[in-house]
Order: sequence, then C-alpha cells, then structure tokens
Amino acid sequence: MDKCFLILHVRERVNELALCLQSSDKEKVDQLQEELLRTQMKYQRMLERLEKENKDLRKVVLQKDEKGIHQRKIKKSLIDMYSEVLDILSDFDSNYNTQDHLPRVVVVGDQSAGKTSVLEMIAQARIFPRGSGEMMTRSPVKVTLSEGPHHVAMFKDSSREFDLGKEEDLAALRHEIELRMRKSVKEGQTVSPETISLSVKGPGIQRMVLVDLPGVISTVTAGMAADTKETIFSISKNYMQNPNAIILCIQDGSVDAERSIVTDLVSQMDPQGKRTIFVLTKVDLAEKNLASPNRIQQIVEGKLFPMKALGYFAVVTGKGSAGESIDSIKDYEEDFFQNSRLLRDGMLKAHQVTTKNLSLAVSDCFWKMVRESVEQQADAFKENGQPCQIPPANHEFSVHLILQNELFEKAKNEILDEVISLSQVTPKHWEAILQKKLWERVSTHVIENIYLPAAQTMNSGTFNTTVDIKLKQWTDKQLPHKALEVAWETLQEEFARFMAEYRGKDQDDIFDKLKEAVKDESIKRHKWNERAMDSLRVIQHNALEDRSITDKPQWDAAIQFMEETLQARLKDTDSVINDMVGPDWKQRWMSWKNRSPEQHTRNETRNELERLLKLHEDHTAYLANDEVTTVRKNLEGRGVEVDPALIKDTWHQLYRRHFLQKALQHCNLCRRGFYYYQRHFVDSELECNDVVLFWRIQRMLLITANTLRQQLTNTEGRLGPGYRARTGV
Repeated sequence: MDKCFLILHVRERVNELALCLQSSDKEKVDQLQEELLRTQMKYQRMLERLEKENKDLRKVVLQKDEKGIHQRKIKKSLIDMYSEVLDILSDFDSNYNTQDHLPRVVVVGDQSAGKTSVLEMIAQARIFPRGSGEMMTRSPVKVTLSEGPHHVAMFKDSSREFDLGKEEDLAALRHEIELRMRKSVKEGQTVSPETISLSVKGPGIQRMVLVDLPGVISTVTAGMAADTKETIFSISKNYMQNPNAIILCIQDGSVDAERSIVTDLVSQMDPQGKRTIFVLTKVDLAEKNLASPNRIQQIVEGKLFPMKALGYFAVVTGKGSAGESIDSIKDYEEDFFQNSRLLRDGMLKAHQVTTKNLSLAVSDCFWKMVRESVEQQADAFKENGQPCQIPPANHEFSVHLILQNELFEKAKNEILDEVISLSQVTPKHWEAILQKKLWERVSTHVIENIYLPAAQTMNSGTFNTTVDIKLKQWTDKQLPHKALEVAWETLQEEFARFMAEYRGKDQDDIFDKLKEAVKDESIKRHKWNERAMDSLRVIQHNALEDRSITDKPQWDAAIQFMEETLQARLKDTDSVINDMVGPDWKQRWMSWKNRSPEQHTRNETRNELERLLKLHEDHTAYLANDEVTTVRKNLEGRGVEVDPALIKDTWHQLYRRHFLQKALQHCNLCRRGFYYYQRHFVDSELECNDVVLFWRIQRMLLITANTLRQQLTNTEGRLGPGYRARTGV
C-alpha cells in the first residue's frame, strides 16, 4: 500500500515537473525571441548610422576633383547618359519602337494606391503635386535618379535647378510639374501619353530611371473624358509590354485585395513575374484595420493575388498628410516596423520592409536588366540602320555644308580642349596659387586690423579675446567675399593662360577672335554657385575657431609663416622710413644725393624719437601730448621747427619698426615654446599666443584654398548646361 502511494506521488511530481518544464521552455522561447528582436533593432540602428556616415563621405568624394580627364572627354554619369539615350530615341521616331526595348522601372498602381508617394520616398523629396482623392498624375513622368553632392532637380529642357532642400523650390517644382501635365493634355481629354522628363540628384540616391504612370481606375467619374479608363490602360500596357521594363506594382494595403485592378493587368503583361516587384503600401492602416493579420502575410508571400513577382515588399509612406517631410516619414516608417507585431510574429521578414530596402532591390534589378539588354539592343540598331545617300543635285551644297561644319567643330574642339585643360591642372598647383593670392589679398587686414591692435594689449587673455572678436567680425562680413573674388580671378587667369598656350602661330586669327568672344561671354554669364558663400563661411569659421596645434611640425610651420610675414612687413617699413628721412651719409657720398628740407626735419625728428624709444622700450603705440611737446621743444632747441602732426606721423613708422623687431625676437624665442604650449605651462616669456594666431590664419588659408579648388574644378570650371545644349557637347 505504501509502495502504491509512493508511485502515485512520484507520478504526480513528474507531471508537475513536466508542466513546469513546458512553461519554462515557453518563457525561454519568448525571452529569446524578444532578445533576438532587440539585437536586430540594435544592429539596424548601427547599420543606419554607418549608412549616414557613408552618405556624408560619398558627398565629400563627389565634390572632389576626378582624376584622369583626357582631352575632348567630358565625363557624365552612366545614368545620365542612359537617360539621354531614352530621350533621344523617344524624340527620334515615334513610329519606330526603339525606345520600348530598353529598360526602365515602370510604376503602376490603382488610383490613390500610393505609387507617387513610393517614388517620392525613393527620390527622397516631395516633388509631385497631390490632391485628396482626385487624379493628379495626368501623364507619364520619367524621373532619372542619380547620386550627387547636392539634392537638386532639373527638367530635361530647362537649365533651372530646383534646390530640394528649400521648401519654396519644392513648391515651385510641384507647380511646374502640374502645369506641364495640364499643358500636355489635349482639349477634351483627361490624361496624356506625352512624357515629362525630370532628373533628381542627391547624396545616397540609388541610380535608376523610373516612369510614374497615371493611376488605373475602375470607373470614369464626372468631369473625365469618356475614354479615360481605356487611355490609362493603353498607356500602362504600352510601357509594361516592353520585355525589358521592370514593373513596380503598387497595391494599397488598407483596402480589400478583391478591389485591386492593377494586379490583373500586371499578371497579363508578366504572367511569370520575372520582371515584377510587388509593393504593399499603407501597411500601418492595414495592420490597424484588418481583422486577420495572416492576410497581409499571404499577400507578401504571393499567395493571395493572381500574379507572380520577383520580390514582395511592405512599406509605409506617411500618415497621409501633404505637409509631412521625407525625414518625418522615414522616422514614422522605422518606428512602425520596429513596433509592428507583423514583424515580431514573423509574418514579415526584415529584408521585405522599408522603402530603403525597396529602392536598393529595384536599383539592383534595374542595372541587371540594363547590362543584359543594352549590348543586344545596340546590335539590333546596327542591323536596322540604313546608309544615308546624298542626291547628286545636292552634292555641291552638301560639300560646302560639311566644310562649314568641320570648321565649326574644329573651333569648338579647341575651345573644349582649353576648358578641359583646366581639369588637368593639379590640385597642388590650384591650392598653391589660391593660397598665395588669398594671403596677398587679406594679409594687410590681418596685420593692421587684427594682429597689431591685439598685440598692444600686453595681456594674454585680452589678446585672445580681441583676436576672437575681430576674426569673427572679419569672417562674417569680408573674408568669404574676398576668397570668392580671388577664386574667380584665379580661374580667369588660368583659363587665359591656357588660351595663350593653345594659340597657333600659323592659324587664322578667326579662331582666336571666336575663342576670345566665347571667353568674354562665359565670364559675362557666369554666376557663382549661391550655396558656396554660406558653406565657405562655415568652413572658415570652424578653421579660425580651432586653437589646438597638435604637433611640433605644425608649430614650426606657424613660426616660419609668422617670421616671413613680419620680415616682409619690416622690410616695407624700413623702406618707408628711408624715404621719409632721405639718403644716409654713405648714399650721399656715393650717389651725390642730398636730403630735402622736409627729409632733414624728419631725420632730426627720428633721432629724437629713437632716444625716447630706447628709454621706454615698452612704450605704447601712441605718443602722449606732453611727450609730443617735449620732443618739439627739444628740436626747437636745436633750431628745428616741427609740426606735431609730423612728429606723430614719424612716430607711427618708428614704433611700427620697433614693434616688428620685438615681435621677431619673440618669434625666435617661441621656437622652443611648443613643449610649454602643449602642457599649458604659464611662462611670461613664452606666451606664444601670436604664434597660435598665425597658425589659425595659416590653417584657414589651407582649408579655404582646398575648398575653393574643389569648387573650381567640380563646378565653376566646367561647361554650363546652356553651352552644352547649344554646341551639342
């Protein structure tokens, strides 16, 4: 009996233990799942931080000069060249379907499904007009996306750049797109097959060509043309039937799947789904409204719609407000997916969510399609091309035309060679010229208005405060303007130098006159990039605010720079004093020169003032009234009548020389002062604040020269779009 009771008791304990183990296993699984999600989010944040750093670095690289640009080659980005090919083929022959055989990304979807918002997220700007429930995309819009240092947009047939970082430019761009759409629509129609071409550049943008099509509708409403539905279907089919087009199918996740029209259309055009990417939008609303989350899982796994696709993505493109910025939409999308139970429960995979992952996938697919089709299409063009025959009657005219064109091409190519030669100037040469010219332009202000007034304070703290105030005022008001003036003058001088080198000895001077006219017209039309002034001011501010000399070579370079500057000023001052007092006894005997009466008076005044300086070596920069009176009476005692203004004028130059000599002696003492500076030792003899000032100035010159060089080689020294359009370059 006891044995049976013991067995029953053991069984009960085993069952309890099993239940505990099951419960603990479930808790462990939940804990591990939570930990996995936290780790995934942590690495996602790290990845985003690295992507931001990479984006900033790429922006810097894009602003730097590219190496190895040869004569008669002006580099364009691959995506820009490809987009131009599409435009040329589109304009060339509307009856010959050449352009429809080349890849582009075709964005299709039901009306108000959010396809324009997806495109804006890929372009990273709110560039399209929008309306509440009404049709806004009335014609195809071809958007060429590429990477660039500045976020800008430009129409194919216009040279105006829209700065996408400015709200007023964004509003102007949206208004222009809406005007062009309405203009393209014929009277009595609602939509148009005419394509509007637009390019968008910016840091971190994936390179591709997208075409945004009018939204597919199921019903023609009041105010629309009767054939609007059929016209939209025809336009969509025309783009999708291209066997090399990538179909970006946009589906609204907040409405019932059974109401979708576009999925049937896409499945007809691409039954195997070999070139279709499916995008489910408004997933936040779908998660909130749908009773069955499994339905979303079925959609992104390709099990619900009667269509196949290469990939399935789920995105959130905002809360529906027209005033939302791209950054706020990105933050909202990221927060949603981080907290979404669709992702937490494994119904969505991490690589299937966010517009960032979508744009990367679309770009990869696009370039894969381009590589596979471009060479094949080029061969097809060669086979279909027909040789052009010139009728005999027009032969003489054609010869004259060819000669005229050859002359024009020769002149154009010579001008281009000289422009492109600017890009062959080494960065070192550019920066050396810019640094030298800039210092020549600003050195007088630095010495006379910053260094000398600050040095009179005889106090380290007051010296630094005075210097900081004057440097900030100078940078805010004058320095960036002076720097850009120097850069513009340097660019003109270098271009003129290349024109002189290319001028042929035996050629007709008609080319020289033409090139001179082009140069003058280019200078006349040139407008410096308006963003350069503000960015340069910030760079110069940051350079001048830094006081940390990190190593001995920098310290020695600053001392050498200071010494050379002061010696040059001392030499100029000695020359002024010599002119004031006239020739000394040696010059008078050797050159038979005599002093004028004024020079004689100046010489006597100098001797008297030098005695005063020997007695008071730490004298201030200004003479007191009683000192002026004493000097005048001493001179009158020797029979020399002198005006107080002449005494002060002579004193100014003598004190200047005295100060510069003392500054040079102090500069020599500071050669051994880096150790004290680095360890912040307080030593009255080695307060080398003036060395630090000259180091700050020298560093500002180096950084400014580097920035201006990049601006010259990447932007200002290149041919403008207007010139390229006129000459066919």
